[in-house]
Amino acid sequence: MPVIESTKDVDALTMTMVVELAATPARAWQLWEDPRQLERWWGPPGWPATFHDHQFTEGGRSKYYMTGPDGSRAHGWWQFSSIQPTDGLSFDDGFADESGEPTDEHDAALIHVALEPMGDGTRMTVTTRFQSTDQLERMLEMGMQDGMRLALGQIDDILAEAPKEKV
Repeated sequence: MPVIESTKDVDALTMTMVVELAATPARAWQLWEDPRQLERWWGPPGWPATFHDHQFTEGGRSKYYMTGPDGSRAHGWWQFSSIQPTDGLSFDDGFADESGEPTDEHDAALIHVALEPMGDGTRMTVTTRFQSTDQLERMLEMGMQDGMRLALGQIDDILAEAPKEKV
């Protein structure tokens, strides 16, 4: 499992996951850029993600849902505020209705991803900043910390495959 650190800081309203990947930052970037690769790891095992819109540009928006073992769907959206190829990205992440539209844009969390070269690999740090202690606690109660750890744990299998060619 690539997750080497998983911490929450209630005072700073953050949850941080640190992952060491056996891939270059350029290869690790593809995990975010390519929605078909993203689908294979964004949801935890048993809750695969489907990205039906992925506008991977600053100001762009992604719409997705995760499908549970019972067939239920949990919808979400992202709004990209920063895209820095092979270095990192930032986006708001929130809950959505069935069409992928935000149910409450004011209840979004800010996710920042940093990709740093580390020897032959990459250190990926995913920091989620919450708007309030209530939001942080609600997301932790929903299993976000464990779910993210399990989701990130699926990346090694994807990286073990040959890199995808851009079309």
